[in-house]
Amino acid sequence: MAASSRAQVLSLYRMMLRESSRFPSYNYRSYALRRVRDAFRDNRTVENPQTVERLLAEGQQTLALIRRQVTIGRMFETQRIVVEGLSPIRS
Repeated sequence: MAASSRAQVLSLYRMMLRESSRFPSYNYRSYALRRVRDAFRDNRTVENPQTVERLLAEGQQTLALIRRQVTIGRMFETQRIVVEGLSPIRS
């Protein structure tokens, strides 16, 4: 993998983790974080440039989806569950 595509992949990974951690619901947050980590872990050995570009495009679409869902989740927040405790949600 070229250095620029590696930097793009790492940047996308960080952005997806950051956005996923903003879900107001504990269950959605933990699910999204787990899915992002698993997807990147499963595809870490991909070296074909076309495949890397396709996966980057899919990742950008998924990032946009996560951002939309976080926004919607913030509009309709529910009560916190016991696992979350009483600390405020980071934004």
